[in-house]
Amino acid sequence: MLDFTGKVVLITGSSRGIGRSIAQLFAERGARVAVHYHTNRSAAVVTLASLTGDDHILVQGDVADPAAVAAIVDEVVAQAGKIDILINNAAIYENHPLADVDYQTWQEGWRHTIETNVFGAANMSYCAARHMIAQGGGRIVNVSSRGAFRGEPSAPAYGASKAALNAMSQSLAKYLAPYNISVAVAAPGFVETDMARGALAGESGNEIRGQSPFNRVAKPEEVAYAVLFLASEGAEFMTGAIIDINGASYLRT
Repeated sequence: MLDFTGKVVLITGSSRGIGRSIAQLFAERGARVAVHYHTNRSAAVVTLASLTGDDHILVQGDVADPAAVAAIVDEVVAQAGKIDILINNAAIYENHPLADVDYQTWQEGWRHTIETNVFGAANMSYCAARHMIAQGGGRIVNVSSRGAFRGEPSAPAYGASKAALNAMSQSLAKYLAPYNISVAVAAPGFVETDMARGALAGESGNEIRGQSPFNRVAKPEEVAYAVLFLASEGAEFMTGAIIDINGASYLRT
């Protein structure tokens, strides 16, 4: 089930953190991986060099730019001939607490976040799914967040963007199933990444870790494994599912 030999996987935002772990795990299981980055080329090159196997691909572009999204997908198809699996992992998190920011900053925070986290994933899904339809099927896995359910007080645009991503994923799951394309969601809580390092330091880190009965946060590899499973053969009937990876730090029904 977890053998991806011969599969081509495009992973957005895979220069570091969760994306890097997803790329490494897919490569270990035989996939040809397209590592995507926006600005951090040096980190993306490190990710590429760490992958098991040969012929992996490096692609650059801003997922908030519709033209760049189309170019990214076209480049992967040009080099690899197809895209079997798309992982929408690229996202931004910007604090914009309502009482502390001016109106312009508030608007910019919403615009930047929605353009990247929602429009970027929507456009990437469109471009990749068009190729998947032509080739007879595929898999899309979107990386969401616990924040879609419990809220993000100082970054409401982030929470809203991930809730929108969840809803979009379920709509696409219903639409794309007749084309043999499944769409599923992995929704982690806090994860040990460079992005979370500041929040996990000091007393705030103790409080965050204490939210889980394991008294820790997720490791990137744990999120990667869930993504891998959702993309695997045999998991297609989980299309539309949203899988929580938060160590029981937030339980929903």
